[in-house]
Amino acid sequence: MKIKGIVAATFSAYKPDGSLNIELIPALVDKLISDGLTGVFICGTNGEGPNLTIEERMAVAEAYIKAANKRLLVLVHVGHTSIYESKKLAAHAAQLGADAISSVAAFYFKPTTVQNLVDCMAEIALGAPNLPFYYYHMPTLTGVGMDMVDFLRLGEEKIPNLSGIKYTASTLHEYQACLGYKNGKFDVLFGYDEMLLPALAVGAQGAIGSTYTFAAPVYLRVIELFRAGKMEEARALQSKVIDFIRAIIKHPSIAAQRAIVKMLGTDLGNPRLPLVALSDTAYNELKADLEEIGFFELLKVYSTVKQMA
Repeated sequence: MKIKGIVAATFSAYKPDGSLNIELIPALVDKLISDGLTGVFICGTNGEGPNLTIEERMAVAEAYIKAANKRLLVLVHVGHTSIYESKKLAAHAAQLGADAISSVAAFYFKPTTVQNLVDCMAEIALGAPNLPFYYYHMPTLTGVGMDMVDFLRLGEEKIPNLSGIKYTASTLHEYQACLGYKNGKFDVLFGYDEMLLPALAVGAQGAIGSTYTFAAPVYLRVIELFRAGKMEEARALQSKVIDFIRAIIKHPSIAAQRAIVKMLGTDLGNPRLPLVALSDTAYNELKADLEEIGFFELLKVYSTVKQMA
């Protein structure tokens, strides 16, 4: 399995009482399809997978797979502090008809060696042996930062359904090495939106990111410009991407992005503790910063171009 284009790491939606707002998912999926997304990555970091119960994660997966109806790929994150719960989620995703599964490393009792990590992922992948499996490499949050080329080398022997890595780290040299391993045997999806253009330059074909949820047309234009050899234009547009991401990271990232989705017309509700929504002051500051750098106009321009294409 090789995924091309961009995949949105979607956010969970909640009702005022804190319960899941599953009813929003069909409209969210339709919007992502119209924006040109290749797929969705659900119940990951931005989807607050670790903040949801197993039953809630299963309900989210069912809703996305039903709403997508094979119109875009659904990658289900099944990572958990318990490998047995991860296997349960993996088996459920396979039963529903997901397109792939993915898992982070355990983040309480952590793997201590690459082989230990591979053994953990192999056990999880056994829960859905016929689905492509992607290891979700995100050392800044899991605290598990190991050599990913070694992971591929050992993983290909132990994980029959290993398809690749969701690579959410800024170490482009290692990312490139993973892409080149055995002449591109594995699908290595890049996970830092603000570094999409550099990743394309070293060979990225697919990417997964949170801001693709609401700004996909801008990123798709960066990809188009890169592939057309229009590097100055691609760099200029990527620079605008960096501007709005710099505005986001003045605040807690997930809260800020959820606020942007609200500014664009969809209220996802408040995230779950320990995450908190932006205060009214922070919300207004973020909106003012985005207006100052022309984010909303930029999004409008490229959304219009996408609709006309």
